[in-house]
Amino acid sequence: MFDRVYNFSAGPSVMPEEALLRAQKEMLNYGNSGMSVMEMSHRSPVFAEIFESTRQKLREILSVPDTHEILFLQGGATLQFAAIPMNLSRGETADYAVTGNFANKAAKEAEKYCRVHLAASTVPAHDRIPAQAELDLSPEASYFYYCANNTIYGTEWHYVPETASPLVCDMSSDILSRPVDVSRYGLIYAGAQKNMAPAGLTVVIVKKDLAGQELPVTPLVMSYQEMIKAGSMLNTPPCWCIYMLGLTLDWLQSVGGVVGMEQIKKERARKVYEMLDNSTFYKPHAQRDSRSDMNVTFRTESAELDAAFVREAAQHGLCNLKGHKIAGGMRASLYNAMPMEGVDALVSFMKEFERNHV
Repeated sequence: MFDRVYNFSAGPSVMPEEALLRAQKEMLNYGNSGMSVMEMSHRSPVFAEIFESTRQKLREILSVPDTHEILFLQGGATLQFAAIPMNLSRGETADYAVTGNFANKAAKEAEKYCRVHLAASTVPAHDRIPAQAELDLSPEASYFYYCANNTIYGTEWHYVPETASPLVCDMSSDILSRPVDVSRYGLIYAGAQKNMAPAGLTVVIVKKDLAGQELPVTPLVMSYQEMIKAGSMLNTPPCWCIYMLGLTLDWLQSVGGVVGMEQIKKERARKVYEMLDNSTFYKPHAQRDSRSDMNVTFRTESAELDAAFVREAAQHGLCNLKGHKIAGGMRASLYNAMPMEGVDALVSFMKEFERNHV
């Protein structure tokens, strides 16, 4: 039994211990209100302060310009697969780069509402990110869609695509891990359960002048314009998750914000990839120039050894290292809240496992 394990889950994932302890302290009585945040009306003055404070913290940390609105929504990243073409495509053409499972799902969902032009594809291996010169951009595209980091296959875009159409990006698994020039994007969205908060909150950062062009069939709760007008409160928002996001942002500021986090995440990833590159026992999935700093994917020579690795790692307090069912092998998710001690423990175990099974 462990008091706390090192949780390498791809999501819901590890959260900052400082944020969890503060939530524990405030669980029954937030700010002398006599209530838990879970019990508050979302329209009460005390929650309104939490909401606005969290939104402002996020705007400051990501340097979100006044041209963009921050929305706190529900439905996960998956709901945005439909909301994006409903709001932005005008029923016309949209460019999609399919470099992983979730980008593929997004493209297939968008086909219900617009013409999808495949601007890039790495099917079936999904072990690399296409270069700018490889992108087949449609001149009439209403937007260009890509997923910045592919959790299943462990690849990451290390550049921002140059396009004539607005950029739309799923940043679910690498948001807040590095600085982002938000002004270059028409829309950024992220499920919160990897780097921001518990599952249940989806953050959408949308350029205001792109809202208000939704298809007639768009439900009210999926309309960016309606959500902007309602201040994200067309319906009851995920209050607890918004509160937890605020605590996570406080912690992030304490470690240097996104600039500080970029240095930390690069060092975490460097340690694991250095181990892999100096081993003939383990086989990384992603090509070197496309490797993700967030999700390190690798395997051994057999499924049996992979299963033994996952089982024995858990016995050492290194949990949730099994790869996604689509990809197999192992996956170490090194999200923002993963302490460096967890990475060191993983590398040490990898070396030990190799010595014992060569």
